[in-house]
Amino acid sequence: MSGDDEDYTIENSDAGAALATPISAGELKKGGYMLIKGRPCKILSISVSKTGKHGHAKCNFETTDIFNGKKVMDMIPSTHGTSEPIVKKTEYELLNIDDDEPYFLNLSDESGEPRDDVKLPTWPEDLAQQIRDDWNEGENVVMVTVQESMGITEVVSHKIVQE
Repeated sequence: MSGDDEDYTIENSDAGAALATPISAGELKKGGYMLIKGRPCKILSISVSKTGKHGHAKCNFETTDIFNGKKVMDMIPSTHGTSEPIVKKTEYELLNIDDDEPYFLNLSDESGEPRDDVKLPTWPEDLAQQIRDDWNEGENVVMVTVQESMGITEVVSHKIVQE
């Protein structure tokens, strides 16, 4: 062994966590999530067509993108594989809103752990202003719900817990 081996280190911050899990299209349920063109989508409805001459029943999915609200349709044979994104929602207390763009939020989770890498939301259009108005320069205690999936992090809702 040479002395060069001591300089070699492996750094891994995500512990190999997956962003999505494989699943067959026939196992997906209404209200669940699926990936369409790499974007996490919530399933609004599923209709299944009869088996055709090629022997596969087709699942027609009507979904909305969970980060921008756009409606997305997809059709997949029920026995074929697709991906189900891992979606994580966490509530944080809003401590401060940066004065300069891109308007990062200073947040704290229930254990007091700070987080400052989340921006004010851009969708829906009025949500950012509602959060600002309800927070009222720190006069009110506001909780925001942060949704994470496929490497995307967005505030999706908020509520006043103390005025």
